[in-house]
Amino acid sequence: MPQDMPPVGGYDAVQYKRNLPARGFRPAAILAGCGVFMIYGWYKLTKGIREQNEYAREKMWSRIHLIPALQAEEDRDQVRRYLADQAREKELLGENLKVYHTDRFVRPTYAATPENVTK
Repeated sequence: MPQDMPPVGGYDAVQYKRNLPARGFRPAAILAGCGVFMIYGWYKLTKGIREQNEYAREKMWSRIHLIPALQAEEDRDQVRRYLADQAREKELLGENLKVYHTDRFVRPTYAATPENVTK
């Protein structure tokens, strides 16, 4: 009895792989999505930083323009306090004593001094 032999040209290859399209993990698509997301984030960040810088510049210039008005208001308050102090002094002492040797107005300085100073 003759032995069974393989056919001439051999057997077909055994198909052990699934014939399905690749699903799920696609590194190129995920990297592209992350790149777009990061570019958008950097764009919004730089736009926000520029806006904060503009607000800071505007705040600085508004304060610079307000300085003369604030200085005038402080000067008016100083003159009012000075005249009230002179009137109070005249009422208590009967005359105004000259503290300085000049008629020039000297801005008063208010400083807290300690009672007992030891060296």
